[in-house]
Amino acid sequence: MNRRNLIWQHGLKQQVRFLAINTSSVMKTKNRASFSILMSIKPPTDDYQIDSLQLNRLFSTEFELPPHPVDPYMLVESDLTNFYSEIKEELRFNTNQDNLYNVSTYYFDGKGKAFRPVLIILMARAINKHSGLHLPSGLLPTQRQVAAISEMIHTASLMHDDVLDQSSLRRGKPSVNWVWNQKQVTMAGDYILAVASMMIARLRNDDVTITLSQFVTDLVKGEFMQLGTRDIEGARFNHYITKTYCKTASLVANSLKAVSILAGADAKATEIAYEYGRNIGIAFQLIDDLLDFTSSSVALGKPTNADLRLGLSTAPVLFACEKFPELNCMIMRRFKEDGDVEKALELVYKSDGLEETRYLAERYCSLALEKARQIQESPYQQALMVVCDQVINRKK
Repeated sequence: MNRRNLIWQHGLKQQVRFLAINTSSVMKTKNRASFSILMSIKPPTDDYQIDSLQLNRLFSTEFELPPHPVDPYMLVESDLTNFYSEIKEELRFNTNQDNLYNVSTYYFDGKGKAFRPVLIILMARAINKHSGLHLPSGLLPTQRQVAAISEMIHTASLMHDDVLDQSSLRRGKPSVNWVWNQKQVTMAGDYILAVASMMIARLRNDDVTITLSQFVTDLVKGEFMQLGTRDIEGARFNHYITKTYCKTASLVANSLKAVSILAGADAKATEIAYEYGRNIGIAFQLIDDLLDFTSSSVALGKPTNADLRLGLSTAPVLFACEKFPELNCMIMRRFKEDGDVEKALELVYKSDGLEETRYLAERYCSLALEKARQIQESPYQQALMVVCDQVINRKK
């Protein structure tokens, strides 16, 4: 059986409702042959990097985009003016403790990718137009609030991750847990969640409250899933994709669903927004897991090969298991024995794991692209299509 068909047998056709994907969906790319990547075998070293030619070929997919692609970030630039300052104001308003404020606002410096706020505002504006909601500004204040709430909850989860993972670097600067102690960071993350919860309550929409609460639940479920490893080899990929949905894609999908509900969109449009977010969110994390093997700490702004060192098995490793079954024992012991991390890196680089991870991300982006095409044409709808290309071709 073709290896690419095998991808879909790794749990993507299992009885998990939100992972039910139509295997007849085809890639809408200009050059299918560009997926083939010949990876040379190199001994792993601490500073191992795929050479520039391989890297360019690995990140060179072209989707069918609008004739004159728009810049998603430029489209919503005015909507994001003072965005992080306003989040910091919310956190300042609810405490007079300077230390708590300083810890909780550490990552709200505007130096992140702002991927989620941009996506949420793009979808909000696209769905508003699609639903015939005519607004002078084109955006409801409550929809912008959803973007802020989403970014706050995401940031709180990063702070908790830094405590659990003992990361030393994030966004090119010392991780928050290296600047303050673990108790302070944990409580500051809880504080951000609490303030975000109050902001959800102020939206005064029960359906939106339920929707946004769902991704908080999923975040915790995903974190618990990450703590464990499936004994059954065939169940690992399903476990991984489900965890990826819970930890990353649920926040995106449910935020896009929330802004659609606020727009008064019908059930079909709301589902389109959710499905777009689910697929683009999973693709985003797949590329993140790929970059952990192919990029540098300087480019990523955080340590590379971090997942292996934390005992985590991501898509490149799980795909590599097909060629190198000896990885299964390392997965079960979470790469704890001496030399496990180095050997796993070597086997991933020797396998097609990186290529297959990218191909799977392309499939998810293709599904997101199909959903974007079902929204009424507008600059914002076109930007949602461009985001699919940006996600799959990003290098950091």
